[in-house]
Amino acid sequence: MKYTFTEKKYDATPELRAYAEKKIGKLEKFFHKEAEAFITFYSERGRHTAEVTIKHNGMFYRGTETAGDMFACVDSAAAAIERQIRKNKTRLEKRLREGAFEKEAAAAAQAAEEVEEETEFPIIRNKRFAVKPMTPEEAILQMNLLEHEFYVFKNTDNGEDFAVVYKRKNGGYGLIDCTNE
Repeated sequence: MKYTFTEKKYDATPELRAYAEKKIGKLEKFFHKEAEAFITFYSERGRHTAEVTIKHNGMFYRGTETAGDMFACVDSAAAAIERQIRKNKTRLEKRLREGAFEKEAAAAAQAAEEVEEETEFPIIRNKRFAVKPMTPEEAILQMNLLEHEFYVFKNTDNGEDFAVVYKRKNGGYGLIDCTNE
């Protein structure tokens, strides 16, 4: 696995980097090709955060954890990614290495699985609404008025293609433009 470390307002020690490589390297058993791991360490107001993103076959697996200790953050982020993979193992096995889950079947039989496998994604609610043409600024205003996390609209700034504005976790807003290509 190829590792890329990024540090924001935090100086990672060589021991922390080695620990992160060891913990995240254990996830390599799920991937048949070379995967890339992007590990970001940052500290804000005394809280340490580790964000781990693994890129493999065009798919991204991400785990972000915040705690008082950076080593605990790495543990939790790696566990979160493993839970994501296990939870969706039937869907992901086609993209991951064939038989990646067979080796652990014996261990899983002995210990009860913490995460139930979801075979369906039930849609609880279905809404229909008119998508109006507007600028991204107007869409952000509308989203804030509705107190939603995202808002779908037709972007008049780029030929009325569909777009989505959303609130980012670390503040600010994001814009996703959709094209018909």
